This record gives sequence, structure tokens and C-alpha cells, in this order.
Amino acid sequence: MATDIDRAGVAKAYGRWAPIYDLVFGKVFDHGRQSTIAVADKIGGRILDVGVGTGLSLSDYSPSTKLCGVDISEPMLRKAQRRVRALGLPNVETLAVMDAKNLAFRNEFFDAVVAQYVVTAVPDPEATLNDFIRVLKPGGELILVNHIGAENGARRLFELAFAPLARRLGWRPEFPWARLANWAAGHGNVTLIERRPMPPMGHFSLIRYRKS
Repeated sequence: MATDIDRAGVAKAYGRWAPIYDLVFGKVFDHGRQSTIAVADKIGGRILDVGVGTGLSLSDYSPSTKLCGVDISEPMLRKAQRRVRALGLPNVETLAVMDAKNLAFRNEFFDAVVAQYVVTAVPDPEATLNDFIRVLKPGGELILVNHIGAENGARRLFELAFAPLARRLGWRPEFPWARLANWAAGHGNVTLIERRPMPPMGHFSLIRYRKS
């Protein structure tokens, strides 16, 4: 599928967001973050947090959960590294600049992969999701929180109108559920086990897939 945003543009956009990201998005995305962490902590073991950003979530995981965090933005990741040092989080094993589509981890390494607000901000969502599944152990879970675009109505029209600006800010707003459903059907090695709406106003969803 042709890309409509590019890696360099996303990295640049989130580099600009880094100084103010926690202030602007901290409260807005908090419910989704806490929901994914609660699911991941129940699974336990070693968790990959993709798009870890400034590390806002890291201190909320259980101390017994081993964490690896990756992000495309070096400025965001520098803030995460400072947070880990300041809070003393020994369960954070790795923080690294990494392309979500080409993860530098071996196959079947993680018990769960968490990707919060990531899938709409990568150039090739399907290939990225494939790599998430690659690094998951059989029986492991992919836990997403993602904006799901409206299929019709006024919100759909708004998302289409807002799309050019959103791409410059680092994400695409018109991301339909069908795109995830088609990916899962084509992959053939994943099963949808949960989809539930998240605040604000149900525009986001927590989505869980289990690897066969």
C-alpha cells in the first residue's frame, strides 16, 4: 500500500512535539495509556512499548514487568531516558531509537507488544503490525490504543478535511477499522480478542490481538 506520510517527516514532527508533548497530550491520552498498561501487566514477562515517547507510561507499569521502549524521535527518547534515571526504574531494560517497521529484536522475544497511538503515525501500518507480531511469542498479545476513523457522517468529513494538516503534525486521522480487519485477515496468525472504546468521546479504541 502506498505511503502517505514518511519516516523522516514523522521523526521531525515528533521532535518538535518533544518539549511540550506531556503538557499537550498527557491528560488527553491518560485513560488509554492506563488501560493498555493494566492489560500488559496482567500478561507480565517482557513487554515492548513501541512509540514510548517521553516515557510518560514507564513508571506506571508494575516493577516486575520488564520493559523495552523504542521510538523514532531521538528528542522524545532523551526525555524518556532522563525520566528513567530520575525515577530509578530498574525494570526498564532498553530505550532505543528504532523504526517500528524494522525492530532490532529477534523473533518471538516479547510476551506482549504495546503500541499506544502509534499505528496511525507510521508510513506503512500493515508492515509495522507484521513486525510487531514477528517479535511476539506464540500466545503473546499485541495491545493497541488507536484512533479509528469514522466510516461516514460529519466526523468522517471533518477527518478528511483535517487530514493534510494532521499529516504535517505527524499522523493520519482517517484510519478506518476495515484497514485493521483486512490486515488481521491477511496475516492469518492473529485473533482479535478485544475492541473497546476509549475516551475522549470514544474516538479511540483499545484493540487486542493474540498471536497463534
